[in-house]
Amino acid sequence: MGGVISADDPKWIEPFSGLTEGQFARLVALVRRRGGDVQRGRPWRLSLEDRVLLVATYWRANLTLRQVAPLLGVSKSAADRILDHLAPLLAISPARRPRKDTVYIVDGTLVPTRDRSVAASSKNYRYSTNLQVVIDANSRLVVAIGLPLPGSRNDCRAFPESGIDGAGRGAPTIADGGHQGTGLLIPHRKRRGQSRLSPSQEAENAVHRRARARVEHALSRLKSWKILRDCRLKGDGVHQAMLGIARLHNLALTG
Repeated sequence: MGGVISADDPKWIEPFSGLTEGQFARLVALVRRRGGDVQRGRPWRLSLEDRVLLVATYWRANLTLRQVAPLLGVSKSAADRILDHLAPLLAISPARRPRKDTVYIVDGTLVPTRDRSVAASSKNYRYSTNLQVVIDANSRLVVAIGLPLPGSRNDCRAFPESGIDGAGRGAPTIADGGHQGTGLLIPHRKRRGQSRLSPSQEAENAVHRRARARVEHALSRLKSWKILRDCRLKGDGVHQAMLGIARLHNLALTG
């Protein structure tokens, strides 16, 4: 059975992966170094390039595997096997020790998911999971992503419970008011009996908002991979997809 799309034809790479041909080649090289070409059991019908393209297409377009598999000329079960094998290899690397001048920004985002074990009805009235995302304020690259928690979980609880609090250790980390009590840098808030903030506090909050806009933009770009708008994956699937999409996002930014 022949496929409709293939990484051999560069015109398919950018629409289905969000990467240029050169960026995609670097991604494939990384997956190969991590053992993506290791043969276990039945040989792969597709080349490593096409297998990486299959996973990227699945995340980018949010088609079902029954729809994606024929595009690459394989069966649905083969596509399942490819996703299970390659998704962990596409994940971003653990955060390194930050440099002295590093500043991080953290925010939580809701990802609608059908796996009720990591989801709860949240403020968007859908069953969602709360994922905490840390980015580098200067490069705007995603540094770390916390474990998924029910979408009803407040950010101030989700930040430590997701395990992402260790990623920003050693560097100042900016957050919104929802992270109150976490020790992060949050905006000034009016105290009891205080009618308004002082001019200096208002000015500092304006600087804080401009800085935090960077993480909002990063989350918006991450969600251009449509699986983060309605994730059908179960178990570790939503977390692996987020980690892999963060890798694609970082590659797209670095050029």
